[in-house]
Amino acid sequence: MNWGVFEGLLSGVNKYSTAFGRIWLSVVFIFRLLVYLVAAERVWSDDHKDFDCNTRQPGCTNVCFDHFFPVSHIRLWALQLILVTCPSLLVIMHVAYREAREQRLREIKGDNYRCIYPNPGKKRGGLWWTYLLSLIFKAGVDGVFLYVFFRFYTNYTLPRVVKCELPPCPNVVDCFISRPTEKNIFTLFMVVTTCICVALNIIEATYLIGKR
Repeated sequence: MNWGVFEGLLSGVNKYSTAFGRIWLSVVFIFRLLVYLVAAERVWSDDHKDFDCNTRQPGCTNVCFDHFFPVSHIRLWALQLILVTCPSLLVIMHVAYREAREQRLREIKGDNYRCIYPNPGKKRGGLWWTYLLSLIFKAGVDGVFLYVFFRFYTNYTLPRVVKCELPPCPNVVDCFISRPTEKNIFTLFMVVTTCICVALNIIEATYLIGKR
């Protein structure tokens, strides 16, 4: 990852965000993205390799693993982080469009042209709606992923032992999940930070509407 480019994007998002938006961005970057990159990927790196079932029946372990882990936590979190950060970049693109339009008018009409956007980064008109919709979208994405995790993994927890009787397993077999306690701690941490981000998005949206 090119951290210089990423830092530039973060600086751009911060520049046009409210105070609540800056707090949201800090939570996403420090408590979600860095935890994901530094620790979470390593915790789930052995989820399939160390998923053991007390049978030697070929294919049984793979079938049971696919049943209890339809989608890996780590891949869901990656998709969630991508979707939840994209709307912030749309705000930057909208501001860049305003600045480019001002520049074109200045080149065509000279310095005496009528200024359309005295402050392109000020959240008025279309930019206000873009920013508000980005907040709603981010809160919606996090809410959907919280629901998906709850449906796939009841109460966001993993048991130490699961019982599987899917074919080609010869009978009911016990399967053991690798490091369930550590995975449950990281899952709870990510769920809590996601809830905080949803709350910040709702507060910021309420602040924007009230201020207008």
